[in-house]
This record gives sequence, C-alpha cells and structure tokens, in this order.
Amino acid sequence: MGCLLAIFAGLFPRIALVIFWIARPDRMDAIFTSFVWPVLGIIFLPFTTLIYVLLWQFPQGVTGWDWFWVGIAFLIDVSHWGVTASQRNQMPGRAAV
Repeated sequence: MGCLLAIFAGLFPRIALVIFWIARPDRMDAIFTSFVWPVLGIIFLPFTTLIYVLLWQFPQGVTGWDWFWVGIAFLIDVSHWGVTASQRNQMPGRAAV
C-alpha cells in the first residue's frame, strides 16, 4: 500500500492529498487548524503540502532535516510553475513576448 501511495503521489499529488484527507481527516485536522490552508496548498503547492503532511509528526510537527525535504518539494512546485509559464509562450497562435 505504501508503494502504491508513493507512485500515485508522485504522479497526481492533488488527488493523493484529497484521498489522504478523506482517509485520515483527524490527522489533517491536527496538522491544519483551518480549512483554508490545505485547500490553498492543494491548489498552489501540491508537492509541498503533500510532503509536509507526510512528514508531520505529533506533537512537534516538522523538525530538523524534514524541512530539507519540504524545501525540495517547494522547489519542485516552483520549477513546475516556471516550466508551465515558459511553455505558454511557445503555444502556436500566440505572439512571443
């Protein structure tokens, strides 16, 4: 089950987060105090939110080297934005800026 979650999370992080939220709502409530933060994370930073949720431990949260992995996930999300923006200028029928 763990390997299936890892493959699914790598390919579809938003769907994996929603499934995790449905499967473990008590853990998501413990991690996030508001409904807004996980929804914003699913929309804008899916890999970062997923890694944060998977690395969060009760009661201290994310500590030490875990922040390194959250940072790597953030870089993946930001690089995805950059690749998407650069490809948008290469679409046929669009004038290059």
